[in-house]
Amino acid sequence: MDKQTIDEGKTAAITSYILMVGVLIALSMNSENKNKFASFHIRQGLGLTLTFIVLGVSISSFESIYVAAPMWIFISVLTIYGIFTAAKGETIPLPLVGGLFQKIFKNI
Repeated sequence: MDKQTIDEGKTAAITSYILMVGVLIALSMNSENKNKFASFHIRQGLGLTLTFIVLGVSISSFESIYVAAPMWIFISVLTIYGIFTAAKGETIPLPLVGGLFQKIFKNI
């Protein structure tokens, strides 16, 4: 990917990692002129948001900090990792789940 493509899509890519709302904002930013770099990170952000929702709903019945804390740490680490890779201009999938997100959301 060339530097111009990365620079043009960097704002949308970083925005996509803001859970819930960020993905929608990034999708609208990338809707007219599709940017490969932004699309890659939007897929990662969307997958991360859906993972957050699924895990949150799954563990909500436990009402224990010992169950909730690992989920929050997992999501936080992946979010920070995604933001830093987007800011550096890299297209590295998130650890453990990033490759799956790219396959599932390949049409975005």
